[in-house]
Amino acid sequence: MVGRSRLGRPFGWLWASYAVSAYGSGLGFGALPLIAVLVVHAGPAQVSALSAVGPAMGALIAVPLAPWVEFRRKRQVMIMMDLARFAAMATIPVAYALGRLGFVQLLVISAVVAAAKIAFNAAGGAHLKALVRPDDLLVANARFESTNWSSIAVGPPLGGAAIGLFGPVTTVVADALSYLLSALCLTAIRGREPAPRGPREAPLTAGRGPVRAGALLDGWRHIMGHPGLRSLYLNQLLVAGLIMATEPLLAVLLLRRLGFPPWQYGLAFAVPCLGGLIGSRLARRVVARFGQDRVFRTVGTLRAVWLIGLAFVRPGVVGLVTVMAVELAIIINMSLYSPVLATYRLEHTPAQLVARTLSAWSIGQQASVAVLTALTGVLADATGPRTALTVAGLLILATPLLLPRRARTAPREPEASHGRS
Repeated sequence: MVGRSRLGRPFGWLWASYAVSAYGSGLGFGALPLIAVLVVHAGPAQVSALSAVGPAMGALIAVPLAPWVEFRRKRQVMIMMDLARFAAMATIPVAYALGRLGFVQLLVISAVVAAAKIAFNAAGGAHLKALVRPDDLLVANARFESTNWSSIAVGPPLGGAAIGLFGPVTTVVADALSYLLSALCLTAIRGREPAPRGPREAPLTAGRGPVRAGALLDGWRHIMGHPGLRSLYLNQLLVAGLIMATEPLLAVLLLRRLGFPPWQYGLAFAVPCLGGLIGSRLARRVVARFGQDRVFRTVGTLRAVWLIGLAFVRPGVVGLVTVMAVELAIIINMSLYSPVLATYRLEHTPAQLVARTLSAWSIGQQASVAVLTALTGVLADATGPRTALTVAGLLILATPLLLPRRARTAPREPEASHGRS
């Protein structure tokens, strides 16, 4: 195992920034829909719109942001996105205290936070590639993955308790402050980051000069022009979209149709997230033993085979155990697969395209989740949640056909391009 000292102190501050933000988001998980119901008295259609339309709007906003992120210093972009999210979330307790909080404000905040998250992650991926050596990318991505799942396991239960004790906007305040602390961690990374080089067609330094129209699509061009990335991208769009689309269906099935109490529903999702710690810690060893190609084919397939089990959930303890077992199996495989995918993506993307490629990837994935969630919701309204879960579970079984037989290996960039900033 690579020691923390080998990854360096700058990575330590980047990881701290990610961890603070992740745990803040974990505490605030589901806070906006909850506030929409308890404070704004929004109906089911409005709550659904908040969960789907807001992030979709954020993805649209993020499209023109991609080249802007690419041609600015990445740490500067990350700090700006943290401050933007802090400012947006901080308006909620202020409006709540003044009695002026409304649904439109929540929708706008949802879009701003979603767009800022895409830009932050794109800049963060590019900055990570500059901070650590190529051979350490998998270890770094596995640490991010582990942090992500642990925050999901711990954050929502604590957030629910905090809301019960201190009121509906408590977790929003914690989430907002986490972005501020994240920005402070990023400022602790010493050294001046070199100005990125703009594309030949339109030279662009940190924030000055024109952005050519084609720059908006460069990320997708790179993904679709690379055989390995193209296959992995199309697979990821469907797998992530179908898995996320089952969450509202399962909520309706468990809470309304099968009569699960809310605490059991929360437990069914919180406990399996601990599997994310298992998968992420195994990633480096599994790749070292079996190689990237076999991980993509085998673990990528195992992500898809368990979802159909949710269609057979029954009332009572057996049903609760079924949900937890299915979710645990999915999460272990997802958390093992994701850092390997993130590392491969960075290894096979030129430094001058990383932010645009990561933005394109996130935008496409977010759009896929929104579309598939809407379609499965319509199907559930027409046939029932169990039927819609069955259809999603059957469709995802076909997604391994999109996985590459062999991920094409491209020469790595020179070691010099990965110097510390």
